[in-house]
Amino acid sequence: MNIYKLLQLNRKIKSHRIKFLGLYLLHKFNKRYLAVNLDPVLACNLRCKMCYFTDADYVKTLKGQFKEDDLEKVAKTIFNRALKLQIGCGTEPTLYKNLVRIVELGKQYKVPYISITTNANLLTKENIEPLLKAGLNEFTISLHGVTKESYESFMKKASYEKFQNALNAFVELKKTYDFKVRINYTFNKDNFYELKDFFKHFNGESFDILQLRPIQKIGNTEYNDFDVSSLEDDYLDLIKNVRQQCSSHRITLMAPDSLSILKGENDSSFVFDYTFCYISPNKFWKEGFNWREESFNEFSKKIGWSKLLLSNVFKTKSKLRSLSNKLNYEIEFN
Repeated sequence: MNIYKLLQLNRKIKSHRIKFLGLYLLHKFNKRYLAVNLDPVLACNLRCKMCYFTDADYVKTLKGQFKEDDLEKVAKTIFNRALKLQIGCGTEPTLYKNLVRIVELGKQYKVPYISITTNANLLTKENIEPLLKAGLNEFTISLHGVTKESYESFMKKASYEKFQNALNAFVELKKTYDFKVRINYTFNKDNFYELKDFFKHFNGESFDILQLRPIQKIGNTEYNDFDVSSLEDDYLDLIKNVRQQCSSHRITLMAPDSLSILKGENDSSFVFDYTFCYISPNKFWKEGFNWREESFNEFSKKIGWSKLLLSNVFKTKSKLRSLSNKLNYEIEFN
């Protein structure tokens, strides 16, 4: 399954009514439609300046990890409804010792696409290969700087050399295994212009997708300048240059068409709240879901989930927009 073609399809279908009718039918017929985002351990090895892990008070609230028995139960409860399993959402999954087992369970329950989001600083060829053998489809790598100085400044406690070693391991393993590597580059006004030299520092053979994401407020972070409006005049020219470089390396670029689009309406995100399923040691999808004792279908029936999906078919866009607290962040595929 090509998850990126599904994302493109979501953007091409403009009618929210068609989307919600589709979700309603998928739910009623016990089909897959959820993007399951699983944090198996609530910890991180880095303290990135644009991440809430630089908030000491918040970090104190993040404790716990899944026991192996719980993993089996999580998989049994939700994986058969997962269209995609994303391991690592807001924490660092490579700190979890049973990471390979999660991938194995995903494949056991026939999840079509399994990805791991990581800062890559703990990845080596020796621990990457077992994940690929288990059936992992993609690594999503977080990156906040192109040069060594910028990278290690924004990603505190990280090693530029370790990051590069992980990329080199991907190059080697791609000769044997079929998997994707996506780099998520979060930019602000202090690391944006480095992008013009991206391929001078990173091997275009090591990754397949480059996603450029403007900084957003995600908590009480050390770096707190969220205004990227000063980049707007230079944005199109620089992105055009990056797009050309990506094309020459056969890399898919995911980026906003312009920074002004962030101020507009984001109709593609209407279904996000209804497909996104977050799971961690202290949270499981919706509040009140006793996932150890009741099934997904039992809980869904109890909260009237199918009725809610169907009712959204008849709501106006303005009503749906008022119900969502998602930031207006539009991704364009180039």
